[in-house]
Amino acid sequence: MGIDAPRPGLSWTLVSEGRNRRQSAYELIVSDDKAAILQLKGNMWATGKVTTDRSLHIEYNGKPLQSFTRYFWRVRVYDQDGNASPWSSPQWFETAMLHAGDWKALWIGDGRKSFTKDEDFYQDDPMPLFRRVFYTGKKVASARLYICGLGYYEARINGRKIGDHVLDPGWTNYSKQLLYSVYDVTAAVHHGANAMGIMLGNGWYNPLPLRMWGSRNLRDALTTGMPCVKAQLRIVFTDGTVQTLVTDKGWKTMPGPVIRNSVYLGEHYDARLEQPGWAVPGTKAFKGQKDAVTVKGPSGKLTVQTQPPVKIIKVIRPVSMAEPKPGIYVFDMGQNFSGVARIHVHGPQGTTIVLRYGEDKYKDGNINVMTSVAGQIKNGNGGAGAPRIAWQEDRYTLKGKGHETWAPSFTFHGFRYIEVSGWPGKPSLQDIEGLCMSADVEPAGTFGSSNPMFNRLSRNIRWTFRNNMFSVQSDCPAREKFGYGGDLFCTCNAFMFDFNMANFYRKTLQDDVNDQRSGGGFTETAPYVGIADSGPGDHSGPMGFQLSFPYLMEQLYNFYGDKRLIAQYYKAFRREVEFLREHTENYLSDADLGDHESLDKPSKAFTASAFYYHHVKLIAAFAKLLGKKADAERYGALENRIRQAIIRRFYTAGTGKFDSASQSAQAFGLWYGLVVGQEKKKSLDILLDNIDRHDVHLTTGIFGTKMLLDLLRREDRNDVAYRIADQRTFPGWGYMIDHGATTLWETWAYSDNVYSQDHPMFGSVNEWFYRSLLGINPGAPGFKKIIIKPQPAGDLTYAQGSYLSVRGPITSSWKIAGSRFQLQIRIPANTTAEVWLPAASDKHITESGKPVSGIPGIAFQRMEGNYAVFNIGSGEYRFETDYRK
Repeated sequence: MGIDAPRPGLSWTLVSEGRNRRQSAYELIVSDDKAAILQLKGNMWATGKVTTDRSLHIEYNGKPLQSFTRYFWRVRVYDQDGNASPWSSPQWFETAMLHAGDWKALWIGDGRKSFTKDEDFYQDDPMPLFRRVFYTGKKVASARLYICGLGYYEARINGRKIGDHVLDPGWTNYSKQLLYSVYDVTAAVHHGANAMGIMLGNGWYNPLPLRMWGSRNLRDALTTGMPCVKAQLRIVFTDGTVQTLVTDKGWKTMPGPVIRNSVYLGEHYDARLEQPGWAVPGTKAFKGQKDAVTVKGPSGKLTVQTQPPVKIIKVIRPVSMAEPKPGIYVFDMGQNFSGVARIHVHGPQGTTIVLRYGEDKYKDGNINVMTSVAGQIKNGNGGAGAPRIAWQEDRYTLKGKGHETWAPSFTFHGFRYIEVSGWPGKPSLQDIEGLCMSADVEPAGTFGSSNPMFNRLSRNIRWTFRNNMFSVQSDCPAREKFGYGGDLFCTCNAFMFDFNMANFYRKTLQDDVNDQRSGGGFTETAPYVGIADSGPGDHSGPMGFQLSFPYLMEQLYNFYGDKRLIAQYYKAFRREVEFLREHTENYLSDADLGDHESLDKPSKAFTASAFYYHHVKLIAAFAKLLGKKADAERYGALENRIRQAIIRRFYTAGTGKFDSASQSAQAFGLWYGLVVGQEKKKSLDILLDNIDRHDVHLTTGIFGTKMLLDLLRREDRNDVAYRIADQRTFPGWGYMIDHGATTLWETWAYSDNVYSQDHPMFGSVNEWFYRSLLGINPGAPGFKKIIIKPQPAGDLTYAQGSYLSVRGPITSSWKIAGSRFQLQIRIPANTTAEVWLPAASDKHITESGKPVSGIPGIAFQRMEGNYAVFNIGSGEYRFETDYRK
């Protein structure tokens, strides 16, 4: 519903019984008429029979698409024997604004000016309501609302809230890009009189001038302004005529009941100030009503919001309530999550209920808000007017008319505990609900095993990931809420195994480009908030944080197979590489934070140079992929020179030692493949010895942890990886869980004051669950080839799970029964797989109870280490081998 791509990509998933099923050709038709598509007529595009096994991202190449139009399409495929499938059922997509001139609406506001003094931003500042009455005299065939309201908005037609999005639109650099949503509002528009209403909130467009960490004012870095909206309602009648309602100075505005709202500090709502009937037809004059004014609005390009919107994905109830002080009630929601509380209450008019949120509580039962305080503003360092401690707090003032239900509209928090004060009487567990909010990404993966701690950790990670998707992948949902590149580099694979992140991460790439510095560097966070720690200059971020842009390009290609992304962003990436090249000396750099949150002393010069090497390695590969021969040769040569420079500077030949020989240093050197042969063996031995000396605990930070687990998987030392992941003592994930964590911490150590308890950056272990324990890996872009290589270790007796790839579901389930290893897998149609079976030899291996050597379509390739390697086609398989640890 609503795309603005003139040549969208069309894809399909194949389902087929049996084995070795593949597509040999396809036919595709597109029509702007449903009757025609039912008759198999493609009046917009008919490809004819195309001989290819491609089923992903077939770029539309028919007649030019028109705005505001629904198109229908069908496909049929031919199997490996040339047999045609039935035509698919008709599918559809609908265009939105394909041309800037399609927008007839104007930006409108309520005419108020922004405050000039910092302290004034913290006073009551009622948010505006906008209203427009309109009439329809014909039967409605369809109606669409196209809307962008900044910072956040809620829209209503005839009193009915439109859509189920919350905190819309997604956060962007408003001077470069603005996101609008498209809603089907056909059912909401009535014959005769109608009314449309829009309520606005501050969001990221009108943030408070909080001095984050005592120094950084977001208003200095972000594009800001007073709340405003641009909306267009397009009604098509059954006779084909069109009526359009747009935001302009014909709208009315009035103050609403949201008297304060901040993404950090929370929302204050005074129900006594509600304007009953403000979004329904009628001629009533409302309190404070005046004409709306047209405003300039931000300069960014309006584009359709295609990343999954933020929604309420779950409602949870508290597990307990305590009263640590008279009249102070603390609710335990049983889970650290992101969102808001919803209350159900009745009481006297003017009663104000205060809700404070925290991730922890003290031993005396009182709430601990300190790990979720905005920007570490804890001692009056937040600037003029700011609270001394910037905790998360919502307030609701009752109107005193029967049962009242309320939840904030324009803020979100990160919390497990809710402190309630001012409640009329005593609340109960039924009076509070938790509205869990997140980007509505589709679940993609499942994981379970015989290790209960791993299963608990998997759940904690999934909660942590969910809690940190609010149009950007954030570091934490309370204290900062920013999209840090370093965190994303470490966890994007882990996120993609759990969820379909294709459109979410496409938006992330565009966020990076929107804030690319004039010299070519990428910022530490996107959208850029003014943070530039240890970067090479021009307010660009540290080398490892800048790396998230090209690494995400590569991983989106690997997981989803869309080469167009590489082509689309190659130019921006090349600019960045040239910027980095100009800011290095002798092919080396020291512009980095090191292995962030490592327990060892960070090796900043080594990690910076390794990250620079990774940049150049990627652009050389992308250039080759895109057929840019000159760039491929140039950057390939630079890649080799950087590698040699790193070895000369940071590697001691014959010893196996990289830099300080810490776990992080060894993991970096080995993960990047800087040495080979005996030197590599020595380096791995140094690493393993270091791990042993730490009683099989890791000392790595966020980068080294990802690299360490991945390296041990690649080197078939999953025995070591398993023992590390299975630790229950400090430092480790089990230590977090044993100390009550329901989400991941920001640091290995428990913190009750400074560090967040809901941080995804140590979630890379989730990638290890899928890649190593389940053994599911992409062997070619978009999982066209799949590698199944389960690596049983430790006391694990089974692991089971799945991954919903773009080509269909992949499943892997194994167990150890006595001396036999049993593996059940499912491979989607139109793909192949390389299966690695733990086995001493290729003998005594069966599939579905029969010797594997005699089964057609299963081809033995080789013995490699302790694995027998086979090639197979699509289908379901049950392998069994002799197994010895």
